[in-house]
Amino acid sequence: MNPNIFEPQQNLKEWVQCYWTLESAIEDTPVKNTIIPDGTMKLIFHYGDTYRHHPNSKESFILSKCFLIGQLTQPYIVEPLGITGTFVVRFQPNGFFPFADINIKEIQNTAVPLNVLFDKEGEILGNQILEAHSTAERIALIETFLLARLIDKKNIDHIVKSTIETILEANGQFSVNELSKQNNIHRRQLVRKFSSTIGLSPKQLSKTIRIQNTLKKLLPEEVTSLTDLAYENEYFDQAHFIKDFKEFTGLTPKEFYVDDLKMSMIFDNKK
Repeated sequence: MNPNIFEPQQNLKEWVQCYWTLESAIEDTPVKNTIIPDGTMKLIFHYGDTYRHHPNSKESFILSKCFLIGQLTQPYIVEPLGITGTFVVRFQPNGFFPFADINIKEIQNTAVPLNVLFDKEGEILGNQILEAHSTAERIALIETFLLARLIDKKNIDHIVKSTIETILEANGQFSVNELSKQNNIHRRQLVRKFSSTIGLSPKQLSKTIRIQNTLKKLLPEEVTSLTDLAYENEYFDQAHFIKDFKEFTGLTPKEFYVDDLKMSMIFDNKK
């Protein structure tokens, strides 16, 4: 189930990180997939069969064919209902903000249907992408749509943008106090800016990036000591590391090594 990844055109790179497609027959797809938080929001178009979301062990519901998934702060479990054919627009951490008038903080861990986001325009776009015959056609459709909505670039918050870059470069190993001092801004003001443009606090984004970096190191199974890995990623101790790991993945680091579980996890291992 490895995705194919495609770069956006130059005019959109500040907002869109990449596009990717995922295709798989039902017999080649895990019974359930766990999507791990990665600090980005995504537009998702199921041109194959759709998925069922399991928010907990007792509830589930069928997802829309076309929707935006808000920032995740916990594992998001989905079940394929047939053949997987999915086109995804993955935004930069602050990249979706200019495109829709919506409270980004309020849609954490939520799938918002395209017609709710963009009214009739969203419904038309969704149908066009679902009926497209190729990835190139889907990319052309979404880029035309996004560029038409990207009218006012004054929405760029340069302090937020600079802080995101610092967090990414440091693999999440950066304190909020250091970030606020570096940008000469009060901590509370920085948190408010992040919440309104990203949907996460600086601390939440840092934790997310750090766990993603840890997952990339665990995947090839080259780690010989979880304690060393915890300290390498600047966790206070192994207990803190295990707590954060389970918060974001639903598993302990040791459970992650079980093949059938590991292969069902979707995270940012392609950057």
